Amino acid sequence: MSAPGTGRTLFFFEKQSAMRQMQRFFRSPNTVCVAAEGHLLTAEEPGSIRPEWKAWRFDALPIVLDRIPVACGQNRSGESHEPKLAKIRQALDDVERVIIATDPGREGSMIAWEVLEHLGWRGRVDRLKLGALDDVSIRRAFAALAKEAASGEQDYAAYLEALCRQYEDYHLGLNGTRAISLRLRPPSFREPWRFGGVQTPTLAILADLEARIRSFVPQDFFKVALHLGTKNSAALTLWHAPKERILDVNIAETIRHAAEKWAGPLAVEQKDVRRAPPRLFSKDTLARRCAKRFGWDPQRTAGLAQELYDQGYMSYPRTESEHLPEGQTGDAPAVIGAVTGVLTDVAGLFPATSKPVIRRGSRGHYVKVPGEHHAIVPLRKVPQRDRLTADQFRLWELVSKAYLAAHLPDGIDARTSITAEVNTVLGAKRFSANGSVVREPGWRAVYGSEAEVEADVVPGKEKRESEATLSRLPSVRDGEAARATAAEIATGVTEPPRRITRGELPVAMGRLIDQVEDPEAKRALENPVNPNEPKGLGTAATRDTILPKLMKSCYITLGTGKDPAIEVTEVGLAFIQAVRRVFPAYGDPVGRALFEAELAEIGRAPSRAEAERRAKAFRQRTRVRLDELIGAITNANVIELDPSLIPRGRGDDRPPTPAMVAFAVSLAERKGVRLPRGCKSSISVCRTFLDSHAGPRASQAAPGSEPDAPRAPSEAMVRYARSLAEQQSIVCPPEVETNFDACRRFLDARAPQAQSRAPEMRRPVRSAKSSAEMSRQRGLVTPAARKPRGRRRAG
Repeated sequence: MSAPGTGRTLFFFEKQSAMRQMQRFFRSPNTVCVAAEGHLLTAEEPGSIRPEWKAWRFDALPIVLDRIPVACGQNRSGESHEPKLAKIRQALDDVERVIIATDPGREGSMIAWEVLEHLGWRGRVDRLKLGALDDVSIRRAFAALAKEAASGEQDYAAYLEALCRQYEDYHLGLNGTRAISLRLRPPSFREPWRFGGVQTPTLAILADLEARIRSFVPQDFFKVALHLGTKNSAALTLWHAPKERILDVNIAETIRHAAEKWAGPLAVEQKDVRRAPPRLFSKDTLARRCAKRFGWDPQRTAGLAQELYDQGYMSYPRTESEHLPEGQTGDAPAVIGAVTGVLTDVAGLFPATSKPVIRRGSRGHYVKVPGEHHAIVPLRKVPQRDRLTADQFRLWELVSKAYLAAHLPDGIDARTSITAEVNTVLGAKRFSANGSVVREPGWRAVYGSEAEVEADVVPGKEKRESEATLSRLPSVRDGEAARATAAEIATGVTEPPRRITRGELPVAMGRLIDQVEDPEAKRALENPVNPNEPKGLGTAATRDTILPKLMKSCYITLGTGKDPAIEVTEVGLAFIQAVRRVFPAYGDPVGRALFEAELAEIGRAPSRAEAERRAKAFRQRTRVRLDELIGAITNANVIELDPSLIPRGRGDDRPPTPAMVAFAVSLAERKGVRLPRGCKSSISVCRTFLDSHAGPRASQAAPGSEPDAPRAPSEAMVRYARSLAEQQSIVCPPEVETNFDACRRFLDARAPQAQSRAPEMRRPVRSAKSSAEMSRQRGLVTPAARKPRGRRRAG
C-alpha cells in the first residue's frame, strides 16, 4: 500500500480515550484519526498453521517459524476486530503520512506497526511520544516531533525489539512447555509444565530464596545491657549490640562481667540529622507501595495507573525511572498549585512567597537523562473527587503527595547519642543508646503521622534489627560521671531471609542486582549508561504478568495478609531443578538479564537497516537455542515427585467418577491400606491415591504411533478391568486391553456401583464420543487436551 500525494495525515491511537484527548488540537480537515483499542492481531496457534503441530508429540519438536503468522483477533466480548482493521485499511487509502500516537514504549509501537505491516503500508511514518495527556505535555510532544526527522525509523527499531521478544516467547513457550511436559514432567502431575524465557529465571530467584529459607538453621545471639545511674540520679540503659552479632555466650558473659563493674564518664553527642524525601515512583515501586498500603496486586495498580494516564491526570505509568528530566524543573510551581487546589489540607505548606525545592543529581529528583520514560507524577490537569472512583483517587493522591514531598525542604531530627566505653579482656566495647525527636518535619508534614511508616526494605533479605532508639532520654551532660548498677545478657534468635511478597516481585525482577551476592555478578548487572536502572528481568510493562503464570502452573502459592508472601511449591522446586540439570542457562537469572540487555540493543539501533540486521541475528540465535534445548531434553529422565506433594488445582474440587472410586476402594482392600480423607468426594485426592498405588496413567501416544490409531487404555484401567473379570469369574475381552473406549465401557458396566443400580438407572453404553471428551468426563486428560490456549505475551 503506497502513500497517495493527498497531504492528509492519519493519527494512529491506542485507545479511544487518548484520541478524544488529542482531537481538540486538530483543526485541519486533512487530519484523520483511528484508534486500535489494543492489539488487533493475534499470533496463530501451531495447529492452525500445520495440522500435525496440534498434537503434543516430541518427535515434532522443535517447531520453528521464520515469522509468526498473525490473524485478526477478538475483543474481550468475543467480537472480531475485522471492522476496526477494515476502517484503518480504508483510512490508509487516502493519506500520505501516518503518525503513531499510541502509548510510548515497545508495546504501543507494536500495536501500530503490526497493523501497518499487515495492511502493507509503505508510506511515511512518524512517532509522537506522549509522556502524558495534559495540554502542556501534548504541545511538548509535537515540538519534539518537529525536531526528529527520523522518529519513525527509531520507532521501527523499538517495534522490532518487541517483535523479537514475542518471537522468543512464542517459540520458547511452545517448544519448551511441550518438551518438558512430555519428557520431564512427573506422571502424576496433570497440568503442563509451562516454560518461559522470563518466568523460568524469575521462578529460579524465588526457588533459590526458598532453598535458603528451608535450609536456614536458627542461632541464638546475645546482646549485653548495661544499667547505669548518673551522679545526678538519672537512670538509663545502654546496649552493646554490634553489627557482627555475638554468637558465643561465653564472649557475651565476659563482656557482661566487665560491664557490671564499670564506672566512668559518659559521652553525649547531639547533632541535627537531615532526612531527604524519598524518590518518586516507578511502575514497580508504585506497585510495591500500593500492595503494602492498600493490598492491591500489581496488575490492579497498573490498571488504575493506566486509567489515570488515559484521563490526563498522571504521566505515563509503565516506566522504570524514579527521576524527572531537568527540563521540567520549571513545571513544579504550576503542578504544585494545581495539586494543592485538590489536596487543600496541605496547601499551607506551599505559601505563594516560597519557591519549591529543586534537588538535582542521582540522589535528588531531577537528572539530565531519566531514562526512556520519567518517573510517575501528577500533572497540571487535576481531577475532581467525584469524577474518580475511590481507588483511582487513592492512587492519584499517593502519587501527588510523593511529588509534593519531593519539592519541600528536608526534615531535620535532633539526635542525641549517649555512649560508654567498657574495657574488657577482649578490648574496648561500646555501649550506647540513642534518642531522636523531630525538630523540623520538612517534607514529612505532607504525610502527617504516615511519615514514620517503616521504609521499604530489599525484597528477600533478612530484616536487620534496629538500633536501641528511645524517643526520650534522661538529661545527661557530656562527661557526666556514671556507675553500673547491673548488667545482663539478652538473647535473640537469628531469622531466615524474608520471602518476597506479591507486591515486591516486580521490584526484585527489575533490581536483580539486589538479589545476588557475588561481586562479579553485581558488576555484570550494572548499567553504566543509567546507574539508577541496572539490568533486570523482563520489562516494566510485563513484570506483573509473571506471577499469575507461575501460580497457574502450581509452581508457587501465596500466603495470607494484605501483601501475601510467595512460597515455592515442591512442583516449582522440582521444575527448576529439572531445568538447571538439563539446560542450566534457562535457570540462571543473571545470564537472562544480560541476554535481555543484548536484546534491548535492537531497539537502540541507529537505523532501520541496522535494527533489521540485529533482529535477524537474534531470531537465528533463538533457533539455535531451541535446537540445543530440545537436544538436551531428548535423553533426560522423568522427574520423580511424590504425588502427595502436588497442590490441588482450583478446578479439581469436583467429585471423582464412580469407576475411580470403585477402583480406589478395590486397591485399598487389596493392598491393606486406608483410603485418604476426601478420596470419595474430591477427584484430585482420589487421582493422587490412584497414581500412588496403581502406577502412572498413559500420558501420551507411543512414539511413532499413527495419529488415527485407537487410543490405548491406561495401565491402571487394564489392571482394574482384569481384577473385575477375575472377581466376577468372566473372561476379560481382548479389546479391553487395547482399546480405550472398549475398556471404559467394560468398567462402566462391571464396576460395583454400576452393578448396584436399578436397570432403569443404569448408564447407557456411550456411542461415538471423541476420546478427548471421554477423557475430560473421566478426569483422564492427556497433555494434548490440556495444552494452553490464547495469545502468548512476553515472559
